[in-house]
Amino acid sequence: MLSTEQSCWFIRKVICWRAAASIAWAVLLLPPITLVFVVISKFSFLHPIQTISECLYLLTSASGIFSFILLCGVILIVGFLHLEYYTVIPTIACSKIALLGQLLHPQQLINSLVHCFMGVIVAWCCAVTMGFRYKTLGYPCTQSDGHPQMCLNEYHLILLLAGAFVGFCHSLLGVIYNMNYVSFHTVQQYKYLRFKRSLPLVVKCSATQALYSVRNFIVVYLFLGYIPRTWICKTLNLHLDSSVHPLDSIAGLLDLSLLYHLWSSATFLLLTWNITLLLFRIFVTEVYSFPVQSSFTEDSHQCLPKVLTEKQPMILKFLALQDLALLSQHSPSRRCEVFSLSQPGGHPHNWNAISKECLSLLTDLTQRLVAYHDTVATNGRAKSLSSGSERKTSSETSGTEDLMSPRPVFLMKTPASVFARSVAGTPQSPLTSLFTPDLDSPFASPALRRLAAPVEQCSPWYGTVQSPHIMRRAPKLWSTSTDSQVNGSPTPSPASVPSPKQEPSKPSFLAQFLQNRKEQLPEASSQALFADSQAHIWALEGLSYLVQASFSEDQFGVVQTTLPSILSCMLVLQEAVDRHFKLPHASSKPVRSTSSMGDSTYKTLRFALRATLKTAIYRIATTFGDHLNAVQISAEHRKRLQQFLEYKE
Repeated sequence: MLSTEQSCWFIRKVICWRAAASIAWAVLLLPPITLVFVVISKFSFLHPIQTISECLYLLTSASGIFSFILLCGVILIVGFLHLEYYTVIPTIACSKIALLGQLLHPQQLINSLVHCFMGVIVAWCCAVTMGFRYKTLGYPCTQSDGHPQMCLNEYHLILLLAGAFVGFCHSLLGVIYNMNYVSFHTVQQYKYLRFKRSLPLVVKCSATQALYSVRNFIVVYLFLGYIPRTWICKTLNLHLDSSVHPLDSIAGLLDLSLLYHLWSSATFLLLTWNITLLLFRIFVTEVYSFPVQSSFTEDSHQCLPKVLTEKQPMILKFLALQDLALLSQHSPSRRCEVFSLSQPGGHPHNWNAISKECLSLLTDLTQRLVAYHDTVATNGRAKSLSSGSERKTSSETSGTEDLMSPRPVFLMKTPASVFARSVAGTPQSPLTSLFTPDLDSPFASPALRRLAAPVEQCSPWYGTVQSPHIMRRAPKLWSTSTDSQVNGSPTPSPASVPSPKQEPSKPSFLAQFLQNRKEQLPEASSQALFADSQAHIWALEGLSYLVQASFSEDQFGVVQTTLPSILSCMLVLQEAVDRHFKLPHASSKPVRSTSSMGDSTYKTLRFALRATLKTAIYRIATTFGDHLNAVQISAEHRKRLQQFLEYKE
C-alpha cells in the first residue's frame, strides 16, 4: 500500500490546479455577467442612452469597484466549497428520514449559514448596483413634530433578506439534488464546447430556481417579516416611516418593480454560483493520461497499474479507470505496454495488476447484487402468503429461477435448518395452517412425508441444510410446522383453533409519522446500489477492449491465462444484473429533471451498466468465436456463453 504522501500527489499537482483554473475563469466571467445584470436592472425604454451612461459610470465608480471585489471574494469561497465537498459517488438517501438527517447534519448547517452570509453579500452588491430606493439601509426622515431622524429603508432590508433566503435554499437543494456530485461524460469534448453547450441550461435553471425562491420568500416575509424588521430597528436605532406603506402586507408586496428586482438579483446570485459549479465540473473531469510504466522507481506510484489499486481519493481511481477505457480503445502503443513482460523475469506485471483490479471491482458489485436480491426475495416471500394469485405466481417463478440459475460458491451462506421448526413446537396461526400440507391425506406424496418427518441426529440433514436450493424450496411448501404434524395427527382447521382476540394498540401520530419516513424507497435503494457503477462500466470497457485487442496484439499470450476468469466474472455479473432487473422497481427509468443544477445521470447508471456488460461479452465472443470452446469454464457458463456466440441474448 502506498504512503499517504504518495497518494495525495494527485490532489496537489492536478486537482488543486484544475480547481484554481475553474475559479479564475469564473472571476473572468464575472464582469460581463455583472454588466448584463446592471443593464437589465436599470434599462429604460424611454431613455436608453441615459441608461447606458449610468451603467458605465456605476461600473467605474468606487462603490462599483468595491462591489466587484466582494463578488470576487464570494466566487473564491464558492469555488473552495466545491473543492472541499465534491464527490464522484453521489450520496443517495434511501428513506425520507435519512434525507432529513443529511439536511440536519451539523456540517450541512454550517454550510447553509455560509451560503446565507454569501447571499447577503451578493444582495448588498446588487442593491448598491441598482441604486434608487435600494441603495442604503437607512435614510433621513422627519417626525410629525418636524424633528429629523433616521428611518429604516425596508426595500434595502427585503433585498438583503431575499439574498440570505436564496442562499439558504440553494444550500438545501444542493443536498437534495446532489449538486456536489461530479459525473463524467461519455463523449469527450473540449472544455469550451462543453461550457457553450451547458450555458443555456445554466441560465434557465438559475432563472427558474430564482423564481421559485422569490415566491417562497414572499410568502415567508408576508407572515414573518415583522420579526427581522423590528430587530434591525432596535439594534441600529432606526425608526419606521409612517408615511411609507409596510412591505409585510399584500398591498406592499404587490409591487411589480420590487418583484422584478428581487427576481433579477436572485437570478444574478444563482447564475454566478452555478457557472462556478459548471466550470469546476468541466475542469475536474478532464481526461488525465497516466503512464503505463516508468523507467524511474520514484515515479512508479504514478503509473496506471499502481494508481488503479488506490482507494482514496476516489477521483484518482475514477480518472485512472477512464484512462484505462480510453487507452484500450484508441492507443495501440499503450496497449503494447500493458501486454509487455517485465525485464528481467518476463512476468506480465502490468496486465496482472490491471486485470486483477478490474475483476475485483466486478466481483464486489456481484456480491452486492446477490446480497440485495436475497434481502428483497426474503421480504417478498414473507408478503406472498397474504397476497393473491398474482404474487403467488411471481413467487413460484422466482423460486424456479433460483433453482435454475447458478450462483458463486463463495457467496453462499449455510442457513439454519428450515425443517427445524417441525420439531420446535411453534404455535400455528390460522394463516399458516392454510398452507400446511395434510400428511394423512391419501393424496400426500411419500416424499412429502419423508421431508416432514423428524430428523435423526445421525442423519446428514440434522442441524443445518447444506443445499441452498432446498432452503429456497421449503417456504414454497409450507411456512411453519407443529408437533401435531410430526406425530401424524391431522392438521386442525382454522375454525377449530380458537384464537384470543387481542386489541392491537394504535401507535401514536409521531410513531406513524416516523415509521412512514423510515420506509425504504425501492427506487432510491436501487440507485444507491449502482451509485458507483461508472467505475464498473469503465472496468468492463477496458477489459473487453484489451481482450479484443489481444487477439492480434498480444505476442506473449498474457491475456489467455486470465481469459477464463474474465468470462466467468462477466457471466456471473450478468446473471446478477438480470435478476435485479426482474424486480418491479428496477426496470422503470426515472424522469430527468432539467429545473436544477443537480446531475441526475446516476439515476440511469444501472441501465448503462447492463448495456455495457452485454456489449462487452458480445465483443469478446465475436472476436474469438469458436476458439472460446477451448476455454476452461463451467458447464453453466459455457451454456450461457453459447447464447452469445449464437446471438440469442
